[in-house]
Amino acid sequence: MATAKRQVTRRSFLKGLAVAGAAPYVIPASALGAEGRPAPSNRIVMGFVGVGGQGTGDMRGFIGFPEVQAVAVCDTDKRQRDGAQGIINSKNGNADCKAYGDFRELVTRPDIDAVFCATPDHWHALVTVTAMKNGKDVYCEKPESLTIREGQIMRDTARRYGRVFSGGSQRVWDDYNRGHRVVWSGAIGKVQEVWVNVGGPSGETIEPAQPVPEGMDWDMWLGPAPWRPYNKAYHPFNWRNYKDFSGGGMTDWGAHGFGGATYMCQLHETGPVEIIPPDGKEYRQLTYKYANGIIMHRDGGSYGGLISVRGTDGEATDTGFRDKKQDVPNFFVPNYKGRGGIFGDFLQCVKTRERPFRDIAIAVRTLTVCHLGNIANWLKRPLKWDPVKEEIVGDPEAARWLDRPKRAPWTL
Repeated sequence: MATAKRQVTRRSFLKGLAVAGAAPYVIPASALGAEGRPAPSNRIVMGFVGVGGQGTGDMRGFIGFPEVQAVAVCDTDKRQRDGAQGIINSKNGNADCKAYGDFRELVTRPDIDAVFCATPDHWHALVTVTAMKNGKDVYCEKPESLTIREGQIMRDTARRYGRVFSGGSQRVWDDYNRGHRVVWSGAIGKVQEVWVNVGGPSGETIEPAQPVPEGMDWDMWLGPAPWRPYNKAYHPFNWRNYKDFSGGGMTDWGAHGFGGATYMCQLHETGPVEIIPPDGKEYRQLTYKYANGIIMHRDGGSYGGLISVRGTDGEATDTGFRDKKQDVPNFFVPNYKGRGGIFGDFLQCVKTRERPFRDIAIAVRTLTVCHLGNIANWLKRPLKWDPVKEEIVGDPEAARWLDRPKRAPWTL
């Protein structure tokens, strides 16, 4: 049996030689990595889930990297997925990009290495966890989670399956790096107080029913969120105002602002121990207290900017010193790997298996600050938080807000 198999193989080989002699086989230059593109073995095959608005812009950013081979898009709105499919096909010079209405068809494809997610916030955890369980690395737009518990599951899944997971808060370094260098260098002394100027919580409003646009899978768009009738106020861009879909400005710009402030003050691997909502008296702003004595507020600050920091020896903002005449120190602060900003950082880490600058564990710590602020505001009372156990202390009602039930059949 084995001998016959070898004879067949040999005959096939000799036949192939004869054909090759008649017509030499030419390997395309692009397959070898010429024409400015890496060879196929060095390319990162990507699929994109959620391709409207910010999703399309980020997708364009990723496909500008020569090592990225985009092969698939997914969106519940046919207009958006058709548009994104056209962009990729035009970039690739073919019609091979597949378009899906259900993310599960994309994230289970064995040829895809990495998944980009820019859906509304209430979908982030389900899309990314499913992708990681199917062996994909993940880049997820901020805010990465709808709840604190979702973020913990995303982080734990990334560790369990050995996946690279980058959050999408590019401003944390791109916009605020001058402030980081000032504070990390010790130029303003020991940090005492911080102000972060971002929006407030989302609300409860339910809008009246309107006809669902043609090509829109509204039930799939809602997914794990409670059912409600379609209204254009939700889709495509205003869903951040509604608690079922997002934490509002607190998590949207908070992912940037609190992300920048906690990294600036080296609080990015811990959390507050007390969260106090405004009471109109002693506390005029949402206030966070940390175990090391640092106090952080939402809004306020005596010297403007998105982030203001007061130390024992001076004051800083997200753009450097409060006194703009002072030169920002050339002090090294750990940031992106590779080249090309936060996208390049992710792609480099996919290759090296390092943790990216906005690793999911850091993103979860940032979003925990935002979510705790929302819970304190919604309940109108102070909270105690254990940053080691990552749980609300002594308040079972508030602790129920760490997660939310999901509409069947969706589970995490």
